[in-house]
Amino acid sequence: MAIEKPQWRELFSEVVTSGLCTGCAACVVACPHPVLDYNSDNGVYRPWHLDIDGGPDNCTHGLKGCTMCTRACPRFRNWESEIDVHRFARERTDDEVYGIGDVLLARASDHELIQEGQDGGFVSALLIYALEHDIIDAALVSGLEGDGSTWRAEPRVARTRADVIETAKSRYTYSANLLAYPEAAEGGAERIALVGMGCMASAPGAMQTRKAGKIARRLSLTIGLLCSKTFDDSIFEELFEAKYQIKRADIVKMNIKGVFQLWTRDGGFHEVPLKEAHAYTREGCNQCPDFAAEHADISAGGIGAFGDWTLVIVRTDQGRALVDAMKNEGLIETRPGDDDPGAVALLHKLATLSRKRWPADAPPGPRRIPVISS
Repeated sequence: MAIEKPQWRELFSEVVTSGLCTGCAACVVACPHPVLDYNSDNGVYRPWHLDIDGGPDNCTHGLKGCTMCTRACPRFRNWESEIDVHRFARERTDDEVYGIGDVLLARASDHELIQEGQDGGFVSALLIYALEHDIIDAALVSGLEGDGSTWRAEPRVARTRADVIETAKSRYTYSANLLAYPEAAEGGAERIALVGMGCMASAPGAMQTRKAGKIARRLSLTIGLLCSKTFDDSIFEELFEAKYQIKRADIVKMNIKGVFQLWTRDGGFHEVPLKEAHAYTREGCNQCPDFAAEHADISAGGIGAFGDWTLVIVRTDQGRALVDAMKNEGLIETRPGDDDPGAVALLHKLATLSRKRWPADAPPGPRRIPVISS
């Protein structure tokens, strides 16, 4: 009996064109042949197959046995259980709606990182610590193109404290940070951190579980960002400017705290109801079940009552060792997650809502109706 070797043909039909594709670009960077590319024009955010080799829905390398794209995809077939078992030695239970891990609150001790970062500067502090203590050689992050006035996010490589600070703060349009991997690898990085939302944070686990070669080994630390959704670039002109007269070039900072918060160059502060932004949800987010970046080493996000603290989920031994070391060196402060029960409740709520997005007719994946303990 022949052993099935799923390739681009199966990925194209089961993920890319079915609505399950999040646009993470894992398949593109894992492909060992120059036949996959990535389309970020007009909010598409999808991989595509070059016509030079087999057409859009097939791959001659796949016909010869290459399976790297399906090994890398964090939405292909039974991805969640496979990665759970590989990373945590067990599958999550139904009540672990935000994944396996321990919740705490943390913030940077460095005032500059609190000021320049987002919600306590924890992720910035973590990246800087890992870079300066020879734990990683580089990190795949997102920055803003040009002088930042367009608010278009783009993949970047961070190698220094200055790089981390420059790329801090949140953007709510999409950046497939994995696309910065070739630059990091070509620069000699062998230990690479990936910072990204759940759609990206499961990619290293998928690659490692399915043995996707050098890239699986090099992606040695994953920092996940809590995320309900990202938005199409058109939100700036069609909502912020058309209805609220806020031009994208005038925005200096943005955040989501139940509403869309926008700070402008003239010192102004504006709140846009989040329900008005829903129409601009990026297509790749509509069926994504992972609010809490469940397969990261550490997940982080700014939810809850304390705006200058980061809610952190420590998931792996590597994540625990990093948090403990930073705390011992006085680089971060921590508090129990129970200090902010509202944040923990909101974590449960948003994770539950996200998990219900996974379609009932999709291949085995996330449990679709989790049971929440009261």
